[in-house]
Amino acid sequence: MFGNTAVPRVTAHDLAAKKAGGWMLLDVRTEAEWAQGRIEGSTHIPLDQLVARLGEIDDQVVCICAVGGRSARATAFLLAQGKEAVNLDGGVQAWAAEGLPLSS
Repeated sequence: MFGNTAVPRVTAHDLAAKKAGGWMLLDVRTEAEWAQGRIEGSTHIPLDQLVARLGEIDDQVVCICAVGGRSARATAFLLAQGKEAVNLDGGVQAWAAEGLPLSS
């Protein structure tokens, strides 16, 4: 459905420095993962709901998951839909490893 193509990436450090610059932060993890902590200001749409909820997604999107695999698939899908999308390289784990805050 989403394919495994190389997608544009942003590091946690660069994302935090830019604070997304008006881009939508889209978290595609499961409900359980989302409940454990998230990047402040992110919107939650689980990967399995992405197609059905495409209308809720802005034109410029940073896709986020736990380590970057699912969000890379989401990024590839959104790029194919004409969105400007990038993947958070390393996901929430990389964000936390940088010492950046997660909200609950």
